[in-house]
Amino acid sequence: MRYLYIMKQLQHIIATIISILSLTTVTSCIEDDFTTSSSDLLEFSVDTLAFDTVLTEEGTATRRFLVYNRHKKMINISSIILDGNSGGRFYVNVDGVSGESFSNVEIRGEDSIYVFVEANIDPTGHDTPIEIEDKLRFTTNGVEQQVVLTAWGQDVTRLRSPLIDTDTHFSGIKPYVIYDTLRVAEGVTLTLDAGVTLMFHDKSGMVVDGTLIAAGEQGNEINLRGDRLDNVVGGTDYDIMAGQWGGIRFSAGSFGNELRYVNMRGSSAGVEIDSAGIDTRKLYMLNSVLHNSSSSVLTARHAWIEAAGCEFSDAANDVVALTGGHANFAQCTFANYYLFDIIRGSILSLNYLLPDEADDTSPLMSGNFDNCIFFGNASEINPGDLSGSNVLIRNCLFGAQGSNDNNFLNCVWGADPLFYTIREEYIFDYRIKEGSPAIGAGDPSLCPIGAETDRYGINRFAGGSIDIGAYSWQQPQQ
Repeated sequence: MRYLYIMKQLQHIIATIISILSLTTVTSCIEDDFTTSSSDLLEFSVDTLAFDTVLTEEGTATRRFLVYNRHKKMINISSIILDGNSGGRFYVNVDGVSGESFSNVEIRGEDSIYVFVEANIDPTGHDTPIEIEDKLRFTTNGVEQQVVLTAWGQDVTRLRSPLIDTDTHFSGIKPYVIYDTLRVAEGVTLTLDAGVTLMFHDKSGMVVDGTLIAAGEQGNEINLRGDRLDNVVGGTDYDIMAGQWGGIRFSAGSFGNELRYVNMRGSSAGVEIDSAGIDTRKLYMLNSVLHNSSSSVLTARHAWIEAAGCEFSDAANDVVALTGGHANFAQCTFANYYLFDIIRGSILSLNYLLPDEADDTSPLMSGNFDNCIFFGNASEINPGDLSGSNVLIRNCLFGAQGSNDNNFLNCVWGADPLFYTIREEYIFDYRIKEGSPAIGAGDPSLCPIGAETDRYGINRFAGGSIDIGAYSWQQPQQ
């Protein structure tokens, strides 16, 4: 019995010793699991974290990058320090902790951590964007690595619910950011000089009771767009998105409006024109773009409208919807490759133009569509039969099959204009490629005075003939 007792005691002592040795070994393994080699470096998902242009006094969306430990052992980053050369304009969060400096940040073997960065830039005092740069330095096992942080700060003029009640010019390089509604009072003219950019905040827009003169020039366009400058995802920026702001409405008492070399995009309602009669011209457009609306890019009722060399593109409803009035469109491109919803309308919708629509309150529509392209992922014109109307469509190109008659004259049917547009890659370029059936198929006599060159400055008559659509084909340079 005593022998058995002694054996049990020895077994207990041995088990205890083994347990202690085991714990010591585990602890030793944990301590030895950190790499101390100066050759075991970090890897980063980016070398430079670049923000898009940042409006001063407004914070950016959060950007992030990954810090990788590609090694089997753990890494201890002894310090992560923001240089501070930007004057505190960048804000950093490392693995859930905010600050300007961090110490003893551990990354397990073959694992990673996130670093989140935001930027907030004070006014720079310059009209043009100013680059802001800083460096985030990582020190591991005595070796320093860095990620560069960079952004461009843009000063802006902010207008909140502005009422233009006296003749006014908007000029200069610095953009205007509009909050709520910019309203031009009756009897007042707002002139936008060449190069002006109006950036509209969410749901804001413009109402013109007076007159708007947007006097852009070739190579110095006027831009009307939303105020989001960050990316939707990856390298795709918000400038491709529809529905970012309201749009422009010309009220019934507004006449003599002009949009010359204007690039308007990303709205929800596009340009809306209230009923006004056809005794005085409501709107004249030259070499301008109305693009990407979550409804239509142009809607007009019983108004006199003229457009030359213009692009009307991409909408969830009708791209252009006209009811009654008088319309003259020449050298225009009407296209629809809308990306963000099911397309619910035609590329061109014409209403109140046939005798059975007459109600004796307004004259039926009259108008001409000359040297124009109609093409895209939607029916191209509604109604397809214009018999009995005062609308002529001359020397136009259609993707659909059809035939000429008393309203459709010398048209090109069932043809692909060969746009540069690649919808899946977010490229919406409605210029025409070499080999397009639109090349040389227009009627030079139908090109209006003032539209001899297109939006890019190409002479429409340089080749001795004229192309159909808003853009003239140019021989590629060798």
